[in-house]
Amino acid sequence: MSTRSIVPFGPQHPVLPEPIHLDLVLEDEKVVEAIPSIGFVHRGLEKLVEKKDFNDYVYVAERICGICSFMHGMGYCEAVERIMEVEVPERAVWLRSIWCELSRIHSHLLWLGLLADALGFESLFMHTWRMREKILDMFEYSTGGRVIFSVNKIGGVRRDMDSAMLDDFLRILDGMSAELKELTDTFLGDKAVAGRLSGVGFLTKEQAHDLGAVGPFMRSSGILRDTRTTGYGAYRHIDFEPIVSTAGDSYARTDVRIREIFQSIGLIRQFAAKIPEGDINVTVKGFPQGEHFMRVEQPRGEAVYYVKANGTKFLDRVRVRTPTFANLPAMLETLKGCQLADVPVLILTIDPCISCTER
Repeated sequence: MSTRSIVPFGPQHPVLPEPIHLDLVLEDEKVVEAIPSIGFVHRGLEKLVEKKDFNDYVYVAERICGICSFMHGMGYCEAVERIMEVEVPERAVWLRSIWCELSRIHSHLLWLGLLADALGFESLFMHTWRMREKILDMFEYSTGGRVIFSVNKIGGVRRDMDSAMLDDFLRILDGMSAELKELTDTFLGDKAVAGRLSGVGFLTKEQAHDLGAVGPFMRSSGILRDTRTTGYGAYRHIDFEPIVSTAGDSYARTDVRIREIFQSIGLIRQFAAKIPEGDINVTVKGFPQGEHFMRVEQPRGEAVYYVKANGTKFLDRVRVRTPTFANLPAMLETLKGCQLADVPVLILTIDPCISCTER
């Protein structure tokens, strides 16, 4: 007869970089249930909306997470702009979309390095993070920052990218694309990787739908849904089709995220080829009054920004529903039935961001 025990996992773990805590209910080495505890890094950022001017709050929104910082700032700005009916210049909209896809590449490369490290591929870890540094260099050249960019503002963006800068970025991305393809083909084709990931952490299409999964986690289970297809930003002007897999296991989640890196490089090429000339911001007068929900597709999935304004410079409410928060129920489902040794790698294939979740 099997013995049932409870093993605490996290918030610090030698493989998993995110401070997540799970109480794993085991029968021998098999996980039968996972009970999460979140709240280790809560910072009360949403409460600051009562003390910060709605223009200044952009800087707070960016600090929800260092990996997803640009899109947090953009999501907040676009929600306020919809309330105030601000017409953002088209060039600013396209610039935001370019930075969005650079953020996706940066995030996915960071994730790939961590996954490679967990599987023992130290060389791939160093190569992917070396390539990620090139993306951070692009952010530094175009915004002045490498982690927090402060380039978003209500009414547009603070900095422009000229044609020479965009051409230079495309040249770097072309070189990265060729190198990354060789590395990822080798990684995905390795028997040890397939042995650790294939058939592990399976999530059906029905489970992904019923449990509210989002992003690559959801699309790896066969659901064709991506907030970018709703046409926000400049995505309505370009050719775009979400990347989907029907396998629903850890290997599929790894494959989908890797393919999204190459897709983002292609999207940046389209943006750079079609970006219009013009102003990059407009002067915004007055105070917002009303409320709005704004959705953006972050690297980990759909993020929702709710802003409620009362006509003064201080907002009533800002609420952010992050992708990892939405993915937690589905993540717990995938852990059921796996071996204890597979838990860290399985969680990494979901790519949680606890900083975003615990604002």
